[in-house]
Amino acid sequence: MNTAVPALKIDFVSDIVCPWCAIGLSALEIALSRLEGEVAVQLHVQPFELHPDMGPEGAEVVPYLSKKYGMSAEQVAQNQQHIAVRGAAVGFEFRMDRRSRTYNTFDAHRLLHWAELEGGASQQRALKHALLRAHFTDGENPGAREVLLACAEQAGLVAERAAEVVDSDEYADAVRERERLYLDAGIHSVPAVIINDRHLIAGGQPPEVFEQALRQIAAET
Repeated sequence: MNTAVPALKIDFVSDIVCPWCAIGLSALEIALSRLEGEVAVQLHVQPFELHPDMGPEGAEVVPYLSKKYGMSAEQVAQNQQHIAVRGAAVGFEFRMDRRSRTYNTFDAHRLLHWAELEGGASQQRALKHALLRAHFTDGENPGAREVLLACAEQAGLVAERAAEVVDSDEYADAVRERERLYLDAGIHSVPAVIINDRHLIAGGQPPEVFEQALRQIAAET
């Protein structure tokens, strides 16, 4: 009798300054907790930059979103309120009153790439969570050196090595290659959840949607 459980390789393509990515990751993890023991999961965090050309100073959130998406300040506020409610439903706290700016995240993606090489997928995910909290709950700049190093420490990564990565351009080519891979695959919005390199679940879905999709894919595996 074959008792092996289905194997699911999950690539979570996202950016740290994307609120729906914070919601999506929390929701996905809830779904995976409901499938514990039923599937063998490898979850990898993959890079995507919403603002690849933004300078280190960042930009004011409301004017930036208004210009980029043609939204009024009132629409931005309503959208942020909706995001906060959706976040609370999956246990993620958004403090929009603390987050006035959005930022480039390339250095954060370099650090995340190193984190998986250094400590495996679990420490990479711990760093991802620390970065998301730093930005959306504490209002910090996830591209700032001190924030990156503090988040690395929270994730249990080696501080000295983390500083070496942040202060260099290590893994820049690897991150850009991954980013191009997903852009070439047609991914232009995040989060994008790719399962076994074949199935795509787009957007910050509720846990139930992820759970249903994962069960269906596992049954076909």
